[in-house]
Amino acid sequence: MLDLVLPLECGGCGTPGTRWCPTCARALAVLNDEPMVITPRLDPGVPVLSLGRFTGPRRAAIIAMKEHGRTDLIGPLAVAVGAGLARLAAWGIVEVPLTLVPAPTRRSAARRRGGDPVTAMAHAAAIPGVTVVAGLRMRAFTRDSVGLSPGQRERNIAGRVRLCEDVSGEVLLIDDVVTTGATGREAVRVLQTAGARVSAILAIAHA
Repeated sequence: MLDLVLPLECGGCGTPGTRWCPTCARALAVLNDEPMVITPRLDPGVPVLSLGRFTGPRRAAIIAMKEHGRTDLIGPLAVAVGAGLARLAAWGIVEVPLTLVPAPTRRSAARRRGGDPVTAMAHAAAIPGVTVVAGLRMRAFTRDSVGLSPGQRERNIAGRVRLCEDVSGEVLLIDDVVTTGATGREAVRVLQTAGARVSAILAIAHA
């Protein structure tokens, strides 16, 4: 009866009767050579790493989580982020104690989504010795970057990221999707200006 009222379907492929199917779980599994280093158009000055391309189940899950209220997908995506975080620690790219700082989001978007899913995912992915500080916010009247050209994204974000909580020590910036790198570059600049040591950016996906 519950399935008739609120039909279950996989957030990655739409398979009925399950919220997250084994096939999609395998698609998000972190391989031995992942996260991969990527080169966004705008260099943030720190390594940028991604868990995969913004396609297939990964893309569908991120969109469902952010735009369709599928908070049940925060867990599966956090599993991938946690595995990526452990891999970065094993490679020596990050060390504990470490602070995860979610990429900034617009307040209007966070209210519409019932909170920031990237922050929730970071909390779910944190391992011993790792804390989460949602220390960045977008200033008012920042446009949604969807549909903007690379140049427009850069102009839209410049000077629009602000620090809303003290952040110090070693930091890993966490994002859902890296496109041009504009948000990451501005976020890194703000964190470094505040005295934090930003080791890298880790994203679930890159476009």
